[in-house]
Amino acid sequence: MRRLACFASLLLAGLASSAHADDMHGMAMGHEAPLGFDAAIDAGGHLWVVDTVGEHVRARRSDDMGRSFTVSTIVNPTGEPIYAEGENRPKIALGPKGELYVTWSQPRKLPWTGFVRFSRSLDGGAHFDTPTTVHADRAEITHRFDSLAVDGKGNVIVAWIDKRDLEAAKAAGKPYLGAATYYSWSTDRGAHFAPERKIVDESCECCRIALARAPDGSVDAFFRTIYGDNIRDHAFATLPVGKTSPKVERATFTQWHIEGCPHHGPSLSIDAKGTRHAVWFSAADGKATIWYGQLMPGAPPSHLTTVATAGASHADLLADGTHVWIAFHQMSPEGLNLMVRESRDGGASFDEPRQVAHTANESGWPKLVLWDHRAFVAWNPEGQFRLVPTEALK
Repeated sequence: MRRLACFASLLLAGLASSAHADDMHGMAMGHEAPLGFDAAIDAGGHLWVVDTVGEHVRARRSDDMGRSFTVSTIVNPTGEPIYAEGENRPKIALGPKGELYVTWSQPRKLPWTGFVRFSRSLDGGAHFDTPTTVHADRAEITHRFDSLAVDGKGNVIVAWIDKRDLEAAKAAGKPYLGAATYYSWSTDRGAHFAPERKIVDESCECCRIALARAPDGSVDAFFRTIYGDNIRDHAFATLPVGKTSPKVERATFTQWHIEGCPHHGPSLSIDAKGTRHAVWFSAADGKATIWYGQLMPGAPPSHLTTVATAGASHADLLADGTHVWIAFHQMSPEGLNLMVRESRDGGASFDEPRQVAHTANESGWPKLVLWDHRAFVAWNPEGQFRLVPTEALK
């Protein structure tokens, strides 16, 4: 993590314009400080947090908004290697009948390889089923950087980055940039998963995939992909459950050329009117920028706004009615500041950035969660979990 943080600081300052993909992958392998986590709040106001303890994924429940945890359950009693870094951390999603779903990426023997793992609890987190591997393909290649969501019908959606097509292209002597993006789904509360389906070829190989539920109940994906000669912009697709294939459309047009993955995925939140609010990172022309926009797939985003520039990183976003929150990290000489920007007019304008927390050291990436129309930032500086109100220091 410290090596990754050092690299990120250079990138965000606009000092790094390109890097060899495998070098960047190697930097992401560090497990000195497993700060990766995920969080969600259920309909009863219970906060759920997943993180790692050694070779185990842990699910915890807090009934007082993160001040204490009344339930702590090991998801995988039989230990296994686990990726627990910022872009490749365990994930949690909640089902409509109180189900808890958890995914993570499991390193294999070869460098930068992995399997996407899944487990579920149908009894409120008291225990979890034996973990399974989501995808049918079991080649010793990259199946990593999993993302998890539940659609409006209770179907479980899992998406990930996959290198089977890269390996096939290599074997055939054909060019292939990056990796592919795949997904699968379960219509029986995670008991079984459908054979995986490709979303797109030549996507970025180490950036997280943003998933969000639309008003019609479908799950949409927003992810970094590759256009032309290593232009690393973003694509959008609705992920159908059934026989229909995804329709993939370009969604951002920053024209950032970088010969490697920046480990800097986007975030997506869709409001009740169907407006697709998004944040993403680009360092086109050496100008490190977090952008906000409302996605218009196939065309440039509307309401394009600069959220933050040099030293800012890893933004998350949440929309609730006309209220939109953006949380992000801002590096400073004293350490790492947790920043928030808010819009109360549906993203047409944003308040100035506000610092809501600080650490002198490192933290996992911020995650926004919503309870009773209030937004909180889940954060874990130095591995000490906190739930930070966005109203703090206002």
